[in-house]
Amino acid sequence: MAELLKHQFGTSIVHTIAQMLLAVEPEFPATSFLKEALKGYEQLELMSRARQIANALHNHLPADYGQALTLLMASTKQPHSHHAQLGMTSFLFMPHIFFIRDFGLDYFEASMQAQYILTQKFTAEFSIRPFLERYPTETLARLHEWAHDSNHHVRRLVSEGTRPRLPWASRLRQFQLRPEPVLQLLELLKDDPEIYVRRSVANNLNDIGKDHPEMLFATAQRWLQGASKERQWLVEHALRTAVKRSEPGALTVLGFGNLAKVAITKVAITPLKPTIGSSVVIAFVLVSTASKQQRVLVDFQIHYVKSNGFSNAKVFKLKTVEILGGEKLPLSKKVSLSNMTTRKHYAGLHRVDVVVNGRVFPLGSFTLMFG
Repeated sequence: MAELLKHQFGTSIVHTIAQMLLAVEPEFPATSFLKEALKGYEQLELMSRARQIANALHNHLPADYGQALTLLMASTKQPHSHHAQLGMTSFLFMPHIFFIRDFGLDYFEASMQAQYILTQKFTAEFSIRPFLERYPTETLARLHEWAHDSNHHVRRLVSEGTRPRLPWASRLRQFQLRPEPVLQLLELLKDDPEIYVRRSVANNLNDIGKDHPEMLFATAQRWLQGASKERQWLVEHALRTAVKRSEPGALTVLGFGNLAKVAITKVAITPLKPTIGSSVVIAFVLVSTASKQQRVLVDFQIHYVKSNGFSNAKVFKLKTVEILGGEKLPLSKKVSLSNMTTRKHYAGLHRVDVVVNGRVFPLGSFTLMFG
């Protein structure tokens, strides 16, 4: 995915930033800035491109950070014609965020005010993290205020910026050790009216659960008491990784703690020798062996062969169902075997299991072949 995003963060970004700065400061050395910012640009990855532009801004704006930030923020108000696919138009302001992150740490108030504005244009989730590390008390206090802000982008920053394991960012080790300050913020946002914010809350809680599973389960159980439909979704989304790992605590919270009384029959994996780039269909019949109705969570997993020859299980959501005593439920899933940015396929034996309330039932295997 990062490779696709990289192509939407092309050289036009740099030219647009230069034009916006020239609009507020005619003496801005645009030619020199462009030369530095674009040096070796095509070979750089997405984040490295943004960082290089930020460094070039630092070298061509006034040496005084306050003056430089004032010009940079004034330029963000200028009209521009930059557009990108994949929802990446706002990435125009990623270098501005990196500028604050890398050069504004000694200027708490000015940098926090700038991040408040920029997060409404892009996101300050990357730049807020070093402020949390150097000024934990002051930054957390500001985030408590922002949790009540009228702008949903600002409220989302409160959650997304404090994620202990935020993708593409360094981990917040202090919150991995002690996530209680983060949980206090999430409490303020768990019933936010915007799903954009609630999804971030769920992702943050999911992060916390990777280091503190019992804290995740206790929080999820508490939040489910008298929960709205929206909060129920949030909790289920927060527990998704733990559920995929069949962790008993997560299954119990969601009501799947009891061992399901089922059998698996009529398994069919077709074709048995698919080629890379094709697909495979996995089908079976789930049979209830109980005398009364039971609630079951049915997933299946494929043990994908990796480049080193070992395998790694990938869990796929299938169905949550109330199944009657003695009922027979046919289930199937078609799985693409095409290479993607998130998964590359390798030839070899791929085992397949069905997972019912955390209990694993081997279904068989297929042998993936080169096309």
